[in-house]
Amino acid sequence: MHFHSINLSSLEFYFKKWPEFYLLVFFCFLISIRLYLKNKNQVLVHWPIVGILPSLLQNAHRIHDWTVDISNTFGGTIIGRGTIFRCLEILFTCDPRNVKYILSTNFSNFHKGSDYIEAFDLLGEGLFSADSHFWFAQRRIARMTFNSKMVRNIISNTGQKVVQDSLLPLLAHVAKQSSVVDLEDMFLRYAFDTSITIIFGRNPNYLSTSFPSNELANAMDDASEAIFYRHIVPSSWWKLCRRLMIGSNERKLAKARRTIDQLLAKYITAKREDMLAAKGSTEETDLLQVYMGLKEGEKDELLLSKMSCDKFFRDTAMTFLSGGRDTTGPALTWFFWLVSKNPIVEAKILEELKHVFLKNTKKGEKCSLRLTKRRLWVFDADDLTEMVYLHAALCESLRLYPSLPLIRRGAREDDVLPDGTVVKSGMMIIISNYAMGRMEWVWGKDCLEFKPERWIDEDGKLNHETLTKLNSFSVGPRICIGKDMAFVLMKSAASAMLFNFHVEVLEGQNIQPKPSIVLQMKDGLMVRIKERMLS
Repeated sequence: MHFHSINLSSLEFYFKKWPEFYLLVFFCFLISIRLYLKNKNQVLVHWPIVGILPSLLQNAHRIHDWTVDISNTFGGTIIGRGTIFRCLEILFTCDPRNVKYILSTNFSNFHKGSDYIEAFDLLGEGLFSADSHFWFAQRRIARMTFNSKMVRNIISNTGQKVVQDSLLPLLAHVAKQSSVVDLEDMFLRYAFDTSITIIFGRNPNYLSTSFPSNELANAMDDASEAIFYRHIVPSSWWKLCRRLMIGSNERKLAKARRTIDQLLAKYITAKREDMLAAKGSTEETDLLQVYMGLKEGEKDELLLSKMSCDKFFRDTAMTFLSGGRDTTGPALTWFFWLVSKNPIVEAKILEELKHVFLKNTKKGEKCSLRLTKRRLWVFDADDLTEMVYLHAALCESLRLYPSLPLIRRGAREDDVLPDGTVVKSGMMIIISNYAMGRMEWVWGKDCLEFKPERWIDEDGKLNHETLTKLNSFSVGPRICIGKDMAFVLMKSAASAMLFNFHVEVLEGQNIQPKPSIVLQMKDGLMVRIKERMLS
């Protein structure tokens, strides 16, 4: 009671001494309530002191669709402000002209920056997060590696083998059991197995009938979710939480990172042991072995010093694994969902697949090598190049549901974008690939339709002019090096599945994007698999 009376006396004393201050606080409170009631249904509100933070928090659960609302309401490019505690201006754009300028034309002025590297610290100094000279050095060897015929063969052969030995047998098992499965989980397992096999030369076999728990993949999902929420709250807050190790988000990220580091270290150690056991052999069977061999003859001193320790290979493996698993799996899931809703598109893809199949059976050369034990057909790399309509359908799916829906950059110096927007030094730039694919002024009135024909020209070939508008793999100097190989893996799985099976999506599901840095489905995609009887 004594303590309570002291507090009341103190409040009375301060109120008498500075009544203006308390009246101001009360007035601000009333104004805030009035502003909230007036603007609670608006797409974006710039609040006093806290800037756009309340709007961001309010829409975090539907962040990607919110970017579409912003673009339809305010136009292709707008500028917002963060809280008063961090005087940061944020430029949001989905205008293709500005995107090309930022990512390609004046690429050197728009870097990832120290804030980006700190937010994505899980990636280390890999190709996704590195900047300046070290990025150029890594980009050079990555381009050389992925352009080599040997690595291309490793990737295409791995995709075909995993489809033939794992994916199709699993689908046949599910079809026989008439069970319901999460198609996104299945595709993430496919992407994980192919990525690990390509990187380390050994198949972890998570794409099996027992659906084993995947500790590394689970840790990657936890990390992605935590990194996403780092972009929702003020940076000063998550950095404080990280330093003091408080809050579930940063604790979850720290745990995920320990798991990822430990498991990648085991893979790298096993690869070194395999190479030591095969000493004298010149055959390179995976990406990590190729990278470890690049040290000989490399002249860049910084790159050489980095390659002398396993952290470089850990960061490289993490980059390729996240680039392969976190993009291919979700992309295939959205593709099959869209195809299930558009039977005419499915029929056209099947017509193309049957045409390619008949050409092979007429040749009669080594056809038995491409049949599984259950007589399920697998298409090879040469077949995939003939699948124009399938490629167009995948492009259309990536337009509407890009695996990387948001791209973040920072401005080094003042600049002016093609639409006249003034960019200031230090400004954070957010590019929405998701919103860009849904703008009527970019794609026409049918922008929300699933229409693969928009990617095909009058001669029945892929329309290169339209392909330049596909931003799912970024553009410019930082365009995804594995873009072509991603299409090989997606087409390999999609062609074999559609040719041999019918995917029936269960009704009543609420299909929406998960709030994350990669565009997964929020609750997966539950389906039934049935063997297809082709006439």
